[in-house]
Amino acid sequence: MGLGSKAVRAVYGVLTVQIIGVVVFAISYNSLDFHIYWEGGRVAGDGVRLYREQLVAHWFTNTPFMASLFVPISWVPLGVARVAWQLGSVAAFGWAWVSTLKLGGFRCTRGRVAAVVAAGLFLQPMWQSIFLGQINPLLLAIVLADVRLVAAGRRSAGIGIGVAAAIKLTPAIFVVMLLLAGRVRAAVVAAGTFAACGLAAFAIAPEASRVYWGGVFLDTSRVGVPYVSNQSPFGAAARLLGGPDRVGGWYPVVPLVLGAIGLAVAVAWARRNDWLAAAAVTGATGLLVSPISWAHHWVWVVPALVVLVRHGRRWWAAGAYVLFCLSPLWWMPREYGFHGPATIVINCYLLSGLGFVGYLAWALRRTGAGVGAGVGAGVGTGVGAGAGAQELEHLVDLSRTGLDEPLGEALGLRVDAGGHLAAGHL
Repeated sequence: MGLGSKAVRAVYGVLTVQIIGVVVFAISYNSLDFHIYWEGGRVAGDGVRLYREQLVAHWFTNTPFMASLFVPISWVPLGVARVAWQLGSVAAFGWAWVSTLKLGGFRCTRGRVAAVVAAGLFLQPMWQSIFLGQINPLLLAIVLADVRLVAAGRRSAGIGIGVAAAIKLTPAIFVVMLLLAGRVRAAVVAAGTFAACGLAAFAIAPEASRVYWGGVFLDTSRVGVPYVSNQSPFGAAARLLGGPDRVGGWYPVVPLVLGAIGLAVAVAWARRNDWLAAAAVTGATGLLVSPISWAHHWVWVVPALVVLVRHGRRWWAAGAYVLFCLSPLWWMPREYGFHGPATIVINCYLLSGLGFVGYLAWALRRTGAGVGAGVGAGVGTGVGAGAGAQELEHLVDLSRTGLDEPLGEALGLRVDAGGHLAAGHL
């Protein structure tokens, strides 16, 4: 059984209230990061102002390509542009959920999508993205939509990842994952798209491009590395040791090791054709290797939650959802130095990311080489074209772990008369 009519109406009601709240908020509050983006578009042609002077008392830290995209947006009055941007962020978040569910082999009825979007808007990374006017929901949507194209073997696969990486560098890790997973064409398309976007930005903002690629993109002093919101290993080390200057020359080994492990796990799932798990691990790995991973960057919790549900880890998924809704890292004192149990709480996103990658590494051994084959590729088939007996056995295994109960049914999975788990058509 799926969501009942009363439940669907209740979900639509909650989502409507949330969207109205977003509009009211956008009208009344000047979201800082969006204001910086908007100002960046206004001065994109002036490299000195874009990267050498602060905008709205803060540095513009994103790419010249992103600034170029905001040139036409800066022609629109700030308040009007902000409302449109925030509504677009909610729409992008919905798009990301659709891609996530389809990659996982779940049915995407309107009621179900509305339910997960409404629930997802309570996640701290998402509501903080709206609070700040951040671009994270759009990047999440673009990358996941492109991963669906990769899973389906489309010739255009890679374009979205290339654009996302040109906007914000972190998604470039997906290019590496595609290359290592043997999707060479998609990796080349992504790299070529990234380069083309960079050249386009150079044509629009040549001085800004020279300044940015001349070294600004490596400068972490422009942001508060030890700030509690930075849930990267570098941020944790800076907090524990008393500042980024006290983090020794040993630190580069940390992202190299984490990157190698995370990519190895992601590639293993990609080669099993489980592109949802591959995308979730790659997104988490990108957050672990970046020196700056603000709390609002952790929108990658969305595919991670669905991966846990699909693996039958419903209580883990519920716990992670509560963690990312309550966001206890903000409950602690805001000093930069933390000790004892506070260290665990203050780095809870980081620890959850490490735990998620570790779990999927362990799950590779637990499930065997055939598990996951065809899940991500079966867009439009529910189970996965050509999945065969191994995939059916995997789905039966999931049904035995609890997905045949109401939560699994609500997500579009059901147990047929023979006791086998079936997914509806997407």
